[in-house]
Amino acid sequence: MSTIELTGVSRWYGNVVAVNDVTMSIGPGVTGLLGPNGAGKTTIMHMMAGFLAPSRGEVTVAGQPSWRNHEMFRQVALVPERDSVYAFLTGSQFVAATAKLHELADPEGAARRAIAMVELTDAQDRRISTYSKGMRQRIKVAAALVHDPEIVLLDEPFNGMDPRQRLQMMDLLHAEGDQGRTIVFSSHILEEVERLSGIIQVIVGGRLAASGDFRAIRRLMTNRPHVFVVRSSDDRTLGSVLIGRPAVSGVELTGQGLQVSASDYGTFAREVAGLSRDHGIRLTQVLPTDESLESVFTYLLAS
Repeated sequence: MSTIELTGVSRWYGNVVAVNDVTMSIGPGVTGLLGPNGAGKTTIMHMMAGFLAPSRGEVTVAGQPSWRNHEMFRQVALVPERDSVYAFLTGSQFVAATAKLHELADPEGAARRAIAMVELTDAQDRRISTYSKGMRQRIKVAAALVHDPEIVLLDEPFNGMDPRQRLQMMDLLHAEGDQGRTIVFSSHILEEVERLSGIIQVIVGGRLAASGDFRAIRRLMTNRPHVFVVRSSDDRTLGSVLIGRPAVSGVELTGQGLQVSASDYGTFAREVAGLSRDHGIRLTQVLPTDESLESVFTYLLAS
């Protein structure tokens, strides 16, 4: 069952295309939007939340168009990446104010419960101006959860959190997803998505590069072609040995050593050491040159 649907969605600002023909379905549970900074994740989040109209295509939430659908906010919450808190308020005042906007019967009680969920009870009577960045992130999450929404959108929610805070927040979001809520969070950090989400949507350059089970997409990332720089005591001999190996698709002798294109990361890493030893060659460096997140995303986009 899908609670959020994007169909052929594009969004542009003048001549700049931020999101390009994205189609995706998101259902209950936890879904991660993974992509480098500037990929279009925030724009997609804001269209889901009804803050932006798509330039083309359709965004529906719970079966209704998200744009200018104010009733949607009874069951949807957004935690923006930017600080959107009133620093002169205490944590409890800020969350209670959100509860009042939702016309809850007991706003103070709802605020206390939401603050307890993010483990900020001890700091709820302090002004937000005294909070760390991680604490401000958590009070924003409390405000988003105060009206018990069915759909929660979180834009880079772990920024500024220390490791303990990050783990606590991951456990909370995981529990909310297990209860049947739709939790969507964005991140540019692969490990965050891997720990929290089984389903991911990979966004690159405003386009959907990959979608589905995290383990399958992780295998795509791991098994993609890799380029290594290899230096040794005899590059020429080592190159001639490597060129015939099944895991090696190309070898080039350069002034900085060998540039080796490998079709299988693990197999090549194991074989190069053994082959060097068998031929009396001393390895001095085996360095992958394309391990940046952007290179991984670019490969997914092209595959």
